[in-house]
Amino acid sequence: MSLIPWLRWSEAPPRLSSRSPAEMVLETLMMELAGQMREAERQKRERNNTVRKICTGVDYSWLASTPRLTYDLSPGERLQLEDVCAKIHPSYCGPAILRFRQLLAEQEPEVQEVSRLFRRVLQEVLERMKQEEEAHRLTRQWSLRPRGSLTTFKTRARISPFASDIRTISEDVERVAPPPPRTWSMPEFRTPKAD
Repeated sequence: MSLIPWLRWSEAPPRLSSRSPAEMVLETLMMELAGQMREAERQKRERNNTVRKICTGVDYSWLASTPRLTYDLSPGERLQLEDVCAKIHPSYCGPAILRFRQLLAEQEPEVQEVSRLFRRVLQEVLERMKQEEEAHRLTRQWSLRPRGSLTTFKTRARISPFASDIRTISEDVERVAPPPPRTWSMPEFRTPKAD
């Protein structure tokens, strides 16, 4: 007999976050920006160390301690970025992060340029959100629009493909000729002749 089911009561039940989805998106995006800025700073240090090692021929990296970040966002710029991040819908958070990482991998920017790239990605995402919202609104508007039925079409135009004002020879022949006999299983219907 396994004791695992008996011990499950001691596990803490999973808690739902009390934060709203907008707050979680804001926090996630800002954490991504901070992490990418640290990564850009680290890459810059590595490039500088590599250049120094090539120039001097000596490696003192084991002696150096990790320095603090030399670049940080200004409070005004941070507030502006947070304001833009708060407008991002949660379903666009992942694609925004992927696009941001893609741009960073392609361009390998300096630390100061990371926040500009981040702002550009957020603006692209907001534009895409606006376009998709507009398309969704137009689709909804089109689907809710009252449609004309065929009855209104019939009242506007009377189409009679077999009625014609032009007399043909076949009409005269058909009028004079007796109707063809029906098959044995079908009853014969005769229309009263109008005199």
